[in-house]
Amino acid sequence: MPIWAIVVLIILAVLLIAFIGLAIYANKLQKKSEASQEQIRANAQTYSILVIDKKRMKLKEAGFPQLVVDQTPKALRGAKVPVVKAKIGPKVTNLMCDEKIFDLIPVKKEVKAVMNGIYIIDVRGLRGGLEQKPVKQSWLKRTKAKLLKKPEKIEAETNKAETGKKNAKKD
Repeated sequence: MPIWAIVVLIILAVLLIAFIGLAIYANKLQKKSEASQEQIRANAQTYSILVIDKKRMKLKEAGFPQLVVDQTPKALRGAKVPVVKAKIGPKVTNLMCDEKIFDLIPVKKEVKAVMNGIYIIDVRGLRGGLEQKPVKQSWLKRTKAKLLKKPEKIEAETNKAETGKKNAKKD
């Protein structure tokens, strides 16, 4: 057996072992994440809040208590997080928000928020539903949609033209 074939087999074996190890590690992280999400949901409470402002900013600049900043892993302290400035009762506070619902939160409106501490898990409209903003499509998706619609229009126009020609021949 040539040397290059042995080297390729060894590399494939190492990659297979690495892949299996990463799969096991990912399963452990998934289970840990699900357990923490269950715990967050179990301790959640519903509040009526007035959203004043919302934006993505660094954790250090968001104005959270020092305890929150200290408990965050060092790698994530510089990352931008969704922050909502809201009035809960008479008190104005900065809240952290789940990335999935950040775009759903309306500014300068009152909503019912499911929260755990300073973390907003879910929001519902207080009076009526929340307005869904249309998602911006990329240039490529818009162009693709236009191109897919054009053949239908062309077929419809050719059908109209053909029926017009048939009618003209009958006269």
